[in-house]
Amino acid sequence: MTFGVAGLTAAVLGTAALLVARRARRAERDNPPAGRFLDIEGVHLHYLERGKGPPLVLLHGNGAMLQDFEISGTIERLAQRYRVIAVDRPGFGHTNRPRSRIWTSAAQADLVHKALVRLGIDHAIIVGHSWGTLVALSLAVYHPADVHSLVLLAGYYFPALRADALASSPFAAPVIGDVLNHTVAPFLGRALRSRVFRKLFAPAPVSSRFDAEFPTELALRPSQLQASAADTVLMAPSAAALAKRYGELKMPVVIMAGKDDRIVDFAQQPGRLNDVLPGAVLLPLDGAGHMLHHTAPDRVLEGIDLAAAAAHPAEGEIVYSTRPQPNSVGANPEAAMSRSDMP
Repeated sequence: MTFGVAGLTAAVLGTAALLVARRARRAERDNPPAGRFLDIEGVHLHYLERGKGPPLVLLHGNGAMLQDFEISGTIERLAQRYRVIAVDRPGFGHTNRPRSRIWTSAAQADLVHKALVRLGIDHAIIVGHSWGTLVALSLAVYHPADVHSLVLLAGYYFPALRADALASSPFAAPVIGDVLNHTVAPFLGRALRSRVFRKLFAPAPVSSRFDAEFPTELALRPSQLQASAADTVLMAPSAAALAKRYGELKMPVVIMAGKDDRIVDFAQQPGRLNDVLPGAVLLPLDGAGHMLHHTAPDRVLEGIDLAAAAAHPAEGEIVYSTRPQPNSVGANPEAAMSRSDMP
């Protein structure tokens, strides 16, 4: 009987693995790479470049890929006045994730740094969303010459106990994680898709364009599920390593967050970071959740323009100001800038 149950289990898992592999191949055919690739120390890094102007780098959150910024319209709008480089972080989209490394935020920042060197870019405006804020901050700490200014959207900055990290541990583990991600996890992800989307966007409704265009099947490939689980587990250690060094940051920092975010606690994360960085600008968004670039795109672009003006002053006239009062930046991002008489 024991052998019979084991044989049946193996047959079920084997069939599931075949179905998962088939859907993964189809997802990659249906969603081909939109950009170019850089080969950097075993990583086939996929990036998309659009527009001309001051360089601006977009770093997506966990479970996502650069298409997230495309679907929100962020890339298209920013490309009208910036040289935009959006990357698929290791393991996401069309970038692979070698297992020879532990992909902490510092390791991912080192990869982005080497990509920027290859592209001839320094002093860029770095925009990170969610987990991407950890990579953005790691760039600022370990490769400050790469960064003119930071824009941090709905980020996680200080270690805290999280149930999702515990739940993700089996999926991130060797062997057992491979079995789960090639069999059970994609079906579970498909079943929970609507619930996850609602939590990401709450209290706002899920964007109809995001619901229709986000490549869910690409996100449910075993390789990306493993990367997402690993990033979840590595989130607190990465934040702990960075938190000790936030005081070293000298560049302009704009922190944006939804006050009703269901993923990241506003007071414990962006609010606390604002206290640690007295020169930063905190732009809280009332009634907004985690997906700011979808639900409040105009405000996000204002925040980016604010950071850009600080990083690239026009004829030395505009300089970075001290922190404005909450919600003080409206339609005109220069409202939070101050004028200087310096030549």
